[in-house]
Order: sequence, then C-alpha cells, then structure tokens
Amino acid sequence: MIPEAREVHLSRKDRKVLEACCRSPMTIQRDLKRARIVLLAAAGRSTRSIAKEVGVQPRIVSLWRHRYADHGLEGLQDKPRPGKQPIYTKATDKRILKLLDKPPPEGFARWTGPLLAGALGDVDVQYVWRFLRSHKIDLAARKSWCESNDPNFTAKAADVVGLYVAPPEKAIVLCVDEKPSIQALERAQGYLKLPNGRALTGQSHDYKRHGTTTLFAALEVATGKIIATHSKRRRRVEFLDFMNSVTTAFPNRKLHVILDNLNTHKKNEHWLKAHPNVQFHFTPTSASWLNQVEVWFSILQGQSLSGASFTSLKQLQEHIDAYIKAYNDKAEPFVWTKKRSVNAASKAAVSLSSDSGY
Repeated sequence: MIPEAREVHLSRKDRKVLEACCRSPMTIQRDLKRARIVLLAAAGRSTRSIAKEVGVQPRIVSLWRHRYADHGLEGLQDKPRPGKQPIYTKATDKRILKLLDKPPPEGFARWTGPLLAGALGDVDVQYVWRFLRSHKIDLAARKSWCESNDPNFTAKAADVVGLYVAPPEKAIVLCVDEKPSIQALERAQGYLKLPNGRALTGQSHDYKRHGTTTLFAALEVATGKIIATHSKRRRRVEFLDFMNSVTTAFPNRKLHVILDNLNTHKKNEHWLKAHPNVQFHFTPTSASWLNQVEVWFSILQGQSLSGASFTSLKQLQEHIDAYIKAYNDKAEPFVWTKKRSVNAASKAAVSLSSDSGY
C-alpha cells in the first residue's frame, strides 16, 4: 500500500540545487532520480505519474517525497548502513600522500586509484578517489619544468626583465630566436560525421613530406610586431645575416637584443664591433622562457601551423608570411609583470607572466 502523498514545497535555493543536479552530467543516476522526483512533486504531479516518468515504483516516489518533506535536501542522502564502517583518519590521508611521493609499482608509469588502494592494503579504493578529488590531485595530469643552474641567474634575469619593464630611452628592445625544422606536411583533411550526427574536422594520419624551413624572428617589445625571415639552415652565418636585416630595419637606433644561449648567438664580437649600436643580452642558462619571442612562437604554432596541410615548402613559407602580416596588423605588446619568486630552487629574484590579445 502506497502511503498518502505528502505535499512538497521547494524553497528557491533548494530548487536551484536540484535543477543543477539534473543538468550536471556528473550526477549519478540515483541522485538524479531523487532530484527529479522532488521537482515533479513540487510541481503538483501525482505519485503514480511521477513513478511512470522517472521509471521507479510508486513506493520509491512516496519514500523520497516524505524524506524531503521531513528533512529537506539532507533527507535525500542515504542513511548510514548497518554494520561496521571503515574509519579513515588524517593518518590515512598522510599514508596516501606519502605513497604518492614514492615510485609506482614496477612496470607502471604512474599511480592509479586501484594501485594506491592495493599498496595501502586496508583502504577502500572509493575512499582513495574521494581523497584525491577533495585535494584536487590529478594522477593523469603531467607538467614539465626546467630549473636553471646558472650561478648568475639573478643578475641575468634582472638584466632581461629590466629591458621589459624599463627599456632604455630612445632604444629598441628586440627578442630574437629561431624556430627550426618547421615541416611542410601534406595531409588529407576534411569533416568527419560521427554516428550521433555531430561533425568535426579531421585529418589523415598519413602524410607526405615537402621539406623544412627555419624561421628567424625578432619581436619588438614596445609594439609586439614581428620581423621574420626563412632559411634552410640555422648556422652562425644565417643568424648574422638575419641580424643584418634587423639592423637595416632600425637604422641609426640603439638596439638591445635578447637572446638565448645557443652557440651561434655567442662569440660574435667581430660582428658586434662592426655594429656598435647593437648590444646582446643573454637569458640565463636553461631559461629561454624569459625571451618573449618564445611566447610568440607558441602563438604561431597554435594559430597557424597545428593541423595545417601544405603541398610544398613554398606554400608553407607563404602561409607563415601571411600569418605574420595579419598578426602585425593587430599586434600589441605583451604585458609582463614582475613579482617576488617563492621558488628557492629557481634562484630567481623575479618571475614573469605574459598576457596578450592573441
């Protein structure tokens, strides 16, 4: 026998919570059905009609109507089950964290929830997953970093940062580097229609090579504009040829050029002596990320090169040139800020972040 239906009156706050629960793809079926039952009951629907729509027995609808009417949202949670439940304490959490600092079992690249639970021996895997989620620990995500061991890191970084935040008056600050071996790959491309009716762009896994180009680029810090040229190789002679074109673009101006520590960038005293208006500034060892043109190379890769197909090396070069022209039409300088570093391992007094319209 079905108990007499209880009236359900929803507060605005509870309604928002239940509606959000119904919309979320992360909601499990059990909680979704309970939320729908309460929402339909609040709309004045009968117990039997709700049961038919939700796909449960009428007694289940009656149960959750009563539970919500008596206890609100808390009543929609499961009551504690009989029997002894495992008790996990902060000591358990410390054991999980300690285990994460150790290498995973032999043959595995990383820890997983089941591997952690198995290694702990007395901790349920569901608790392990809850603990990881609550501490925002993602076992699959990976980030890489490179620490500089340059003993003069602070002085060199301060020199480069100083040019960004307080450039010398009437001087031009340029960030110069090369992006080598950009491949002209030809792939079949088109739209793929999925069984669910959606369409997405795709490309063939197979490709045909049409050669490579090396892109030399100089980013003007004050404007964000790019000067670039293509080359087959990236030897010292190509680098100095590019620098000659850069100096020609800024006649009779003092140039401060920021470079990384590539061997072709070093030991160019003869060229510098012939160009007394040019001064080279080198980023610390293993810290080429201080060079703003590296940011631009990432933008170029994401907006112009990734996923593109080229039938010839000439087409690739023309494609890059067209992108640079479009980029320069809307170019803006990167906004770099200086703040105290809390990472002692970096040996840096400053850290940098960049922001751009691209």
